[in-house]
Amino acid sequence: VQLQASGGGEAQPGGSLRLSCAASRFGFRLDDYVIGWFRQAPGKEREGVACISDTDGSTYYADSLKARFTISRDNDKNMVYLQMNNLKPEDTAIYYCAALTHRWVRVCLSVPNRVTYRGQGTLVTVSS
Repeated sequence: VQLQASGGGEAQPGGSLRLSCAASRFGFRLDDYVIGWFRQAPGKEREGVACISDTDGSTYYADSLKARFTISRDNDKNMVYLQMNNLKPEDTAIYYCAALTHRWVRVCLSVPNRVTYRGQGTLVTVSS
């Protein structure tokens, strides 16, 4: 199973993008897992962006991003989204979504190496 991230592209500073995360296999439920968004920019460490719990919908954000990014689920559509507003050039990165088991929920942003499933990611480029 892989998770498919989509919705990336080019945006101008101050613009918005919404990323989507879907499961590649029919019947795989995203709401059975903590879903996290991570990003990696060229030459930089992988960074946890946001996570959403599998049980109560609690959300977790990188402190520097929580004012601009929003993670959400649509369980009916079996999708997870990342709304990114007021984009900045430093948001340029490959963004991917990943599934983690519940045990990692409270530290989900800091354990990208503990994911159970992930995808290839989608490129977000912010430039004028």
